[in-house]
Amino acid sequence: MFSKIQKMAVVAACFLCTYGAMAQDTVKVLNEVIIHDTRVSNKAPLTTTNINQDQIKDAKSEVSVPYMLETQPSVVVTGENGKMGETSMRIRGVDATRINVNINGITLNDAESQSVFWYNVPNLGGMSQNIQIQRGVGASTGGTAFGGAISMQTANATPDPYASLEASAGSWNTRVFGVNAGSGINKKGFAFDMSYTQQSTDGYVRNGFADQKSLFLSGSYYGKRSLVKGIVIIGSQHTGITWNGEEASVLDRNPRYNSAGEYYDALGHALYYDNESDNYNQRRYQLYWTYLLNDAWNLKAVVDFTHGDGFYEQYKAGKKASKYDLTLGGSGSTKSDFITSKNMLNSAYTANLSANYVGKNIDLSFGEMFQYYNGNHFGSVLWCKDSAGFELDPYEWYRNTGDKYDATTYAKLNYDFSSNLNAYADLQLRVVDYTVKGYADDLFDMDFNETYLFFNPKAGVNYRINDNQRTYFVAGISNREPARADIKDAIGNGDTIKAESMLDIELGYQIQKNRWSFNANGYAMLYKDQLTPSGDVSSSGYALMENVDKSYRLGIELVGGYQVCDWFKFDANLTLSTNKIVDYMFTDFSDGVSNLDTIVANTNLAYSPDVIGAAIATFTPMKNLKLQLIGKYVGAMYLDNTSRDIYKQDAYFLLNFKAGYTWNLRNNDKIEAQVIVNNLLDNHYRLGAWCEDGYWGTAAADHYHVSGWYQQPGINCMGRLVYSF
Repeated sequence: MFSKIQKMAVVAACFLCTYGAMAQDTVKVLNEVIIHDTRVSNKAPLTTTNINQDQIKDAKSEVSVPYMLETQPSVVVTGENGKMGETSMRIRGVDATRINVNINGITLNDAESQSVFWYNVPNLGGMSQNIQIQRGVGASTGGTAFGGAISMQTANATPDPYASLEASAGSWNTRVFGVNAGSGINKKGFAFDMSYTQQSTDGYVRNGFADQKSLFLSGSYYGKRSLVKGIVIIGSQHTGITWNGEEASVLDRNPRYNSAGEYYDALGHALYYDNESDNYNQRRYQLYWTYLLNDAWNLKAVVDFTHGDGFYEQYKAGKKASKYDLTLGGSGSTKSDFITSKNMLNSAYTANLSANYVGKNIDLSFGEMFQYYNGNHFGSVLWCKDSAGFELDPYEWYRNTGDKYDATTYAKLNYDFSSNLNAYADLQLRVVDYTVKGYADDLFDMDFNETYLFFNPKAGVNYRINDNQRTYFVAGISNREPARADIKDAIGNGDTIKAESMLDIELGYQIQKNRWSFNANGYAMLYKDQLTPSGDVSSSGYALMENVDKSYRLGIELVGGYQVCDWFKFDANLTLSTNKIVDYMFTDFSDGVSNLDTIVANTNLAYSPDVIGAAIATFTPMKNLKLQLIGKYVGAMYLDNTSRDIYKQDAYFLLNFKAGYTWNLRNNDKIEAQVIVNNLLDNHYRLGAWCEDGYWGTAAADHYHVSGWYQQPGINCMGRLVYSF
């Protein structure tokens, strides 16, 4: 599919640049209607960060959205293989399944896993017009923000034609190629935009290869009072499996070691299966209609169809045949080597209808969003070393399906009592019905059906002290259903999984001067039945979760910037927090002994550092030259909820360097060059993958602690060249 698209992308770029341009007065308003429900202005008492198109373009040297946002307040980014392949992010310690991501107002999170897999559609950030990060409960539309929300708007049509070509190359044979083009709005109101990216790498760790592609196509028609826009987003990824994590002693000997696909021949020599890989294709089709009824009222209707299919293939050495519901013949052995494939096929249908009224003192929005999701999961045995006596063509050993209906009604009101004081209210009602049928990969019945009813209200006030200062207060409640993996693990263990709820309270102050700015925000996130990582992971790399009765996150976020002089600017942010579980019960022991001690204590929430900070020093010593030193500090954290030092991830500090120069050519053409050096101090740090309390299985069981880590690369670099015309 993508071999043809690659050729089409270049042809389209040349074609689009030949269109004539025509600007219309209503273009900006019509575009803003699309994202109005998911965005908030500085009148809303929510804690936000806005990232404009120039900032996005400057950050496109980062090939995934999490790393583009790494220096934002309270953000911690992780990668299994450096910056390529599988990457994820947390906001205030809240994991990716609880960060509500939307693109053009449509939820991007997968309905079952509730996460966003950024490597499925690379360059989502690069095809964006702007991004808003909301920390805390976030603004309501579809889905639930349970600690943060990210609202992305794809590229809008421009008055004039444009095009750009870019190429990057870096460490570990990392290569990125991209083309972007737009026709501008022609005299009849039509506009076309496109963006194509392909990126590949051999990866830092063994088997850490990645081959990723994405295509964005947009066609728009701007009428006198209406906008019709169709969008296609296609992503494809083929990456090596790197989610195993390895013990520290193994990484001490070989930092790039990865056990994925490893098996041994008869002489004990280590061999590797070549196709130990994760593969996924996603296609998203969107149609938007916005209409300006008059100066006060506007309407929006959206339909979205998303279809995905993928699999991951693994070599399983020395596994029991009964795990795959097989019986070996001939040798009488119960174990063999297998090659398996776990597959998924999913579709989501989403519709959104909303209205917005803007009066003298009032801004009112209300709408309805509905999504139906169908997911099919099945596993096949492709090969068995000792397959005598049965046929593999291939053999399907499990299959289950999930159907999820999600209906959301929301209303938001901003009312100005005066030019200085306004109140904000946000009400969301969600009904979620989720059904799972069939057998899991562990061969137990996954029969499950639950209907959830959630009411998520928010209210606050915003006070503008003067033209440069404001203060705000907001309180909100969020409720959220468990993800498919949470439900599956609970059923397999005979446990009950609960929905979780949170009360979020925020108080903030902002001041903006000509040469400096400062923001302070205090938050209290109080949880009931929070789902938090237990420390262990599933066979496919998912963190296994557990409900904890009472927990909280308390913190303060400080953000500031100072233009020291015309050629030097300094920006920084710092989050100080405490993240605790109240009266958490667990058992502990000394390695190699059988005695277990029961402990009840207020412990730290997993993967929740008490200190997160970032700083950027920007130098512009001459026109068109920009130099930046970028620092990121992440404090110590724990791999599970027990606060045991043996499962502690050390604090780390990263220092990156970025240099960019722009040559302005004739006819507004320009060439931009960037050089990026990551981890300038060559810090060989490790990120936590999993941890486990185990025992040797003897009558007097000897217990042990064990943990796995993702080794991060030392110093590495990337060069980037962009030609715009």
